[in-house]
Amino acid sequence: MKKNNLLLLFIICLATITMEACTKNDDARSTTNLRVNLTDGPIDELDSVYIEILEVRVKMGKDTANNADNGWINLATTAGIYDLLSYQNGADTLIGSGPVPTGYVKEIRLILGNNNRVVDSFGTVYPLTIPSGSESGLKIKINKNLNATLDSLLLDFDAALSIKKEGSGYKLRPVIKLK
Repeated sequence: MKKNNLLLLFIICLATITMEACTKNDDARSTTNLRVNLTDGPIDELDSVYIEILEVRVKMGKDTANNADNGWINLATTAGIYDLLSYQNGADTLIGSGPVPTGYVKEIRLILGNNNRVVDSFGTVYPLTIPSGSESGLKIKINKNLNATLDSLLLDFDAALSIKKEGSGYKLRPVIKLK
């Protein structure tokens, strides 16, 4: 009788372990290595458009499996001053990368510094005003599902449509396409 009880207990334990091993782990979330690159289209009246990128942030969609908001994720950012006009005709540069939960990207924000300027075709330097650039950042709606392990987003900055001369300087009203 003791042998049967011991055998029954062993079978129950084995069945429990087997069922646990086969159960999907809802807490395990896959991640995607996201890369954010920047490129630009040509503009005739300016020789350079410098923007200072401090941070690249990504807003993921709601995690429906856990009914949780993923919030903002800061990517490893290659902070620096970028001349947008250097990234034309197929050239681009990596500005941020890092792991994010695989799923739906809602928005990207580029947090900018104050060292933003343009240089016209005569070599004159003008300040480039970027409303909310250093506070809440440039907001770029993405609305894209990511691939499972690696995905890249190419932000195509259209300087010709984005930069307007106003008063004694220029103002940035970004027109950015996702490619």
